[in-house]
Amino acid sequence: MRIPFSLPAQSARPYDVVGLGENSVDLVAVVAEFPTPNSKHRLERFAQLPGGQIATALAVCARLGWRARYLGSFGDDAFGVLSRESLSGHSVDVSAARIVAGATNRVAVVLVDARSGERTVLWDRHPDLAMTPAHVPQEAVTSGRLLIVDCQDPAASVQAARDAKAAGVPTIVDVDTVGPGIGDLLQNIDAIITARAFPAAFTGHEDLGRALETIGREFAARLVCVTLGSEGSLAWCNGREIRTPAFPVDCVDSTGAGDAFRGGIAAACLLMPDGELEDVLLYAHAVAALNCRALGARGSMPTAGEVERLLSARREM
Repeated sequence: MRIPFSLPAQSARPYDVVGLGENSVDLVAVVAEFPTPNSKHRLERFAQLPGGQIATALAVCARLGWRARYLGSFGDDAFGVLSRESLSGHSVDVSAARIVAGATNRVAVVLVDARSGERTVLWDRHPDLAMTPAHVPQEAVTSGRLLIVDCQDPAASVQAARDAKAAGVPTIVDVDTVGPGIGDLLQNIDAIITARAFPAAFTGHEDLGRALETIGREFAARLVCVTLGSEGSLAWCNGREIRTPAFPVDCVDSTGAGDAFRGGIAAACLLMPDGELEDVLLYAHAVAALNCRALGARGSMPTAGEVERLLSARREM
């Protein structure tokens, strides 16, 4: 099955992928086992690392060789500087992003279970970082061949998605929870990529396949896909289900794996715009697996060569 949407030509846009949404600084704490209430645990490792859904997806795309641009809000504190410089250091353009005076940058405390690499995230975001439609620069949104948005500020994401759609730019959304404005946003999205719990919570259907089909038909989405961790993913496209297995990996930290998957989807569409959807999904899973090899959301972002070697190894099996 072919990729169900077309991308503008590379020469038609100054960037390959533009993303609007969240950036963060993650305070990552690794513990031998997940703590129980009223207990004390010595940290096995602690690190201050850049993260955030859209920022990580774009950093992954840049690492894979694509021209990336970030739209969002940074605080004017030290964490904001770290987050901003972490993107520009990976050649992600941040010239159209906001720096909000008097606001602290978004921060997250990430507890990582050393046994499995699974994590729990506790986060805080200054209210002045919120993006509104007035903060969405149309020229920047349409400067790429592909747009990725999240649901942190739904009204801003709706505006960006509408601008992209009007300019013939396909859109991808990263959605994990049901909230106000989600329906309006999904109406303007080509590829809906969700976390495990979202389809059932949104549709009321426990059967994943039925839930994905319901979302796809209700919003006329070209692709709906749910990520399932070590179980891979399930996608719905044009009335057909596609199940893609995950790549086995010695997982150090699963933080950012979903963000890397979404970045991998974007990168694969850019790499093979006339390719098979099954190959796009497999590529994204390879990116996500390799991203779990080190601590932090971006501690092990793969190169294009590393992804190709992992894919070649599977083909030879």
